[in-house]
Amino acid sequence: MEALIPVINKLQDVFNTVGSDVIQLPQIVVVGTQSSGKSSVLENLVGRDFLPRGSGIVTRRPLVLQMIHIDANDTKTVGADGEGNQYGIGPGDEIQAEEWGKFLHTKNKIYTDFDEIRQEIQNETDRMAGANKGICPDPINLKIFSPKVLNLTLVDLPGLTKVAVGDQPEDIEVQIRDIILQYISNPNSIILAVTAANTDMATSEALKLAKEVDPDGRRTLAVITKLDLMDAGTDAVDILCGRVIPVKLGIIGVVNRSQMDINQKKEISDAIRDEAAFLQRKYPALANRNGTQYLAKTLNRLLMHHIRDCLPELKTRVNVMSSQFQQLLASFGEPVDDKSQTLLQIITKFAASYCATIEGTARNIETSELCGGARICYIFHETFGRTLDGIDPLGGLRTIDILTAIRNATGPRPALFVPEVSFELLVKRQIRRLEEPSLRCVELVHEEMQRIIQHCGTQEMLRFPKLHDHVVDVVTALLRRRLPTTNAMVENLVGIELAYINTKHPDFADASLVNALVDYQERELRKKKNELVPASASAIDQHTGKVDKVTKAVSQLATADGVTAPKDLRETSGSASTVGSWVPSWVRGSSGAPKGVTAEGAGEAPATPPQMQSPKVDKKTHGLNLLPDVPDVPLNRKLSSREQRDVDVIKRLIQNYFLIVRKNIQDSVPKAIMHFLVNHVQDNLQSELVGKLYKQEAIETLLKESEHMSQRRKDAQEMLQALQKASHIISEIRETHVW
Repeated sequence: MEALIPVINKLQDVFNTVGSDVIQLPQIVVVGTQSSGKSSVLENLVGRDFLPRGSGIVTRRPLVLQMIHIDANDTKTVGADGEGNQYGIGPGDEIQAEEWGKFLHTKNKIYTDFDEIRQEIQNETDRMAGANKGICPDPINLKIFSPKVLNLTLVDLPGLTKVAVGDQPEDIEVQIRDIILQYISNPNSIILAVTAANTDMATSEALKLAKEVDPDGRRTLAVITKLDLMDAGTDAVDILCGRVIPVKLGIIGVVNRSQMDINQKKEISDAIRDEAAFLQRKYPALANRNGTQYLAKTLNRLLMHHIRDCLPELKTRVNVMSSQFQQLLASFGEPVDDKSQTLLQIITKFAASYCATIEGTARNIETSELCGGARICYIFHETFGRTLDGIDPLGGLRTIDILTAIRNATGPRPALFVPEVSFELLVKRQIRRLEEPSLRCVELVHEEMQRIIQHCGTQEMLRFPKLHDHVVDVVTALLRRRLPTTNAMVENLVGIELAYINTKHPDFADASLVNALVDYQERELRKKKNELVPASASAIDQHTGKVDKVTKAVSQLATADGVTAPKDLRETSGSASTVGSWVPSWVRGSSGAPKGVTAEGAGEAPATPPQMQSPKVDKKTHGLNLLPDVPDVPLNRKLSSREQRDVDVIKRLIQNYFLIVRKNIQDSVPKAIMHFLVNHVQDNLQSELVGKLYKQEAIETLLKESEHMSQRRKDAQEMLQALQKASHIISEIRETHVW
């Protein structure tokens, strides 16, 4: 059981070397207000005068004090075999004193003069906290080796204060409180709450802080100092018996040296004898449960039991942290020996990771978002596909535009059929609308392939920031170099469709079928409207038997176009001249008759289409006939049945052919992007990286680690070594030692 405290001291030494407080070791933390006697209690426990003393705040840095009991008969000389290192003695050193001290910050220097220890504490405090009452949270580590002490680990903290003095900041109270809470919040610490007997315990700041972090009081021990300074007629019996404020671990009273005793250099051994005499005289019933010696034994016993209770959890924590730091160190990688081989491995691993991300075979598959090949697939079939599906085949085409194109394509001669030139002109205009979303698809895939670079940044690559930057530059340049080629191919795909309008395509319905469909729909529409079927030429022939060829041809044309024959044609006069009289003058030609009079002398004016009426005669020009202004676009009027049929035919042809082209583009563009951009980059990525980066003169520069990464590896390595050593120390403890 006695071996437990030295074990904790060894662990303390191990973790002090790496400057880490991640392992919360069992220790006794001394808390109290300023000038309550904390330092005097520690000196009484050590039995030597070694702490700075004075008025005001003296302890301005935490002091981690390890008291190590040694056998007075042990030799102080250590040879080359290393024996005696447990006492902090270096090989070949010889100690001429029974007691000595050793600081962590002075390495192997041994202090046999305790005045030097005091001065070193003062100098180290001034170095970090300044010489004018400033404080510092960094601890001073001191070991005291003596046959007169018990194995203890204590932490002396700055005293609680309220008002800033000297160079102290205005928030000095908050700073000291934070330092104290940092130590007493450790669940493996024992809180030694020091309170002066000449003050009311109800106002004890030390007990108040202890209750905040230890509400059950399972690790709080109260120490009452200055029992000899209480007012005449008062005593501390109620306080020491716990009737004022109960403390679970107990309340122990001590008597420290006065300032006059310190000034007169009164020995601590004499002070302890005087303390025992005072307690026997003043508190005879409580004398054997108070005093410095009883306090030392109690602390030793509490600390040993506390260590025993904390040891299993401590061992588990050390093992868990060892595993964590091993993984962390592995992620940082080993120092580079063969830089050429390392560079080639990193380049190969990056290229493989990049291709695996595209193919979907990467080890670490992203679960929060689409990336790599999955995102490219989404761009092809969702983004690009839906965009093309959303394009209206007839979007942007007005009826008036179609009619104008048809009229322009016919030239001066009226066409019997829909001109093919107008169809090609209009369908090419629609096909060109597919080029912009196709180029946008290339851009989106290029952006995603650029994004993949960040997903493939391996941990080894992050070790070398210059190599990472150069790899990004090489891949970016490769992608940028392939972008114009891919864009040109996509533009060519659209250009190929524009170059030849294949009206013999197997999926394309030709004009005759569309014409028949339109005629069929017109007839069905007329049937629904109960329209009369126009009179045919054969009916007229049966009625008159004298119809000339011209009249018959016009009648058939009118019937084919769905135009009702004029009223004159439907009259049954039986005369050929009468039948022919319905034909306008612009068909029959002029007969020399006066305007408004027929050739036969009839008084009825001939029927003339409104768009072809005779031009107006300007009286001022003496009978000169002027043509009307030629319109830029067709007039806003209701289309004739033939015009409507032609427009419908063109629309159906455009829609049918556009769907064929859109299907081709929707299939060809992703294939072109995959061939010219994605697959080309995959096939040439590694060779491109090797060619650009694997150069002897650049290897040193590329594989230069960042200082941050190098320092993190060093810290992790030191911590791992400390944890492994701590695990070895703990594993040496046998169950018989614990129980």
